[in-house]
Amino acid sequence: MPFPTKLLNEGEHVVVSTRTHAKALVGPALVLVLAVAAVLVLSTVTDSTVVGLVAGAVAVLVVVWFVVRPLVVWSTTTYTFTNRRFIKRSGLVAKEGRTIPLNRISGVDFEIGVVDRLFGCGTLVVSDASTEGRVELHDIPDVERVQLQVSDELHRLSSGDHRDDGA
Repeated sequence: MPFPTKLLNEGEHVVVSTRTHAKALVGPALVLVLAVAAVLVLSTVTDSTVVGLVAGAVAVLVVVWFVVRPLVVWSTTTYTFTNRRFIKRSGLVAKEGRTIPLNRISGVDFEIGVVDRLFGCGTLVVSDASTEGRVELHDIPDVERVQLQVSDELHRLSSGDHRDDGA
């Protein structure tokens, strides 16, 4: 899942690139199992072909909406911190992105709940000087390490140490 180098400016390099933890796919996996089980149960309980076709069509719609769509969103959404900016990108066909220059970021915090601790992830909170104020990145794997790396890069930037960006 490396960030495309063609999207980096000269002298810019990736500090951290990640996506949402795979725990976000637990719900869709359960929906898939339930949809398959429902179709199997309906197909064995009833002898009607019409009921089977309707159940199959409904199951396909449910799987596309509650399984395939979240899987595509998960696999195409990335969060990247470079030595100059934060970049959130998402989308398969229609792309969407948000960029915040590092010098506009005023803080990077993390929150880890009980369930997050079990999965080894948490929420990274990026605060900036914009009117939107903060960006919450939920279910980031190894969130404490990511927060430490980004904070270190912010400190390097604020102290005037530009050894990593070609200056």
